[in-house]
Amino acid sequence: MAGVERMSVLRCADARRVAREALAGLGVGQRALDDVLTVVAELVTNAIRHAGGVTGFRIRPLPEAVAIEVSDASPLLPGSPGTPVSVPGGFGWLLVTKLAHRTEIRSGREGKTITAYLPLTALAG
Repeated sequence: MAGVERMSVLRCADARRVAREALAGLGVGQRALDDVLTVVAELVTNAIRHAGGVTGFRIRPLPEAVAIEVSDASPLLPGSPGTPVSVPGGFGWLLVTKLAHRTEIRSGREGKTITAYLPLTALAG
């Protein structure tokens, strides 16, 4: 397990580095690694842009999946507001849900944690 707990400032580059280190040696193919890094970048970016920053970050290799957890201080749930194509942004959550096999959101007064699962079977190539 690799991660950063209660970090006041987390940049996407830092999160991607942690993810690369956590997956090193697991035989993850380049395309699958790119998917993991994309999900990491989108979740971290969304936390920074829409929720005041990242309060926790972890990558957990599981027996059949990789779990990407990003926490922030906002209890507001993510969404795809239907941003027009002419406006930049608005596609991060949609991208996360397309790439992840499953997502979970735990929300409370202290904020939320979003966990995206990418199956290891899909990560092998």
